Amino acid sequence: MWRVGILTASDKGSRGEREDKSADVIREMVAAIDGEVVAYRLVPDDLEVLKENLITMVDRDRLDLVLTTGGTGFSPRDNTPEATRAVIEREVPGIPEAMRAESMKKNPRAMLSRAVAGIRHRTLIINLPGSPRGVRECLEAVLPALPHGLEILTGRGGECGREAAELK
Repeated sequence: MWRVGILTASDKGSRGEREDKSADVIREMVAAIDGEVVAYRLVPDDLEVLKENLITMVDRDRLDLVLTTGGTGFSPRDNTPEATRAVIEREVPGIPEAMRAESMKKNPRAMLSRAVAGIRHRTLIINLPGSPRGVRECLEAVLPALPHGLEILTGRGGECGREAAELK
């Protein structure tokens, strides 16, 4: 069972003006990889608030995976990638590259995503878009690879040498 956290960045959501439907999609989809959402936070698009919450979810809650939703666009209030970069120790560029590449097949605006992914201690943090559709498209692209990455990251697995064809 993977301990998963969801951090939603939304000014309107944090004020109760918008329902967080993206978090519902995340909850549904992580169940397919034996993930259980054990922490959920809905906060404003504020850089310091986002950083503090990411640090708490990793350092105190000791989650295996933190999925953020929202705050990855061009708006001056979109601070999630900056908050993530400020708290991670190592970037994992292949994850957002795969998400953008797959999403581009359905929506040319996917190239505008500034999402990042990275590792803090033994936790993987991945930025997802703020829309339920965008969350679904991006998770569909990377979810199959996440259990293996999490096994290696958390020390629960160690076999990296198998060919990709063997994993299918």
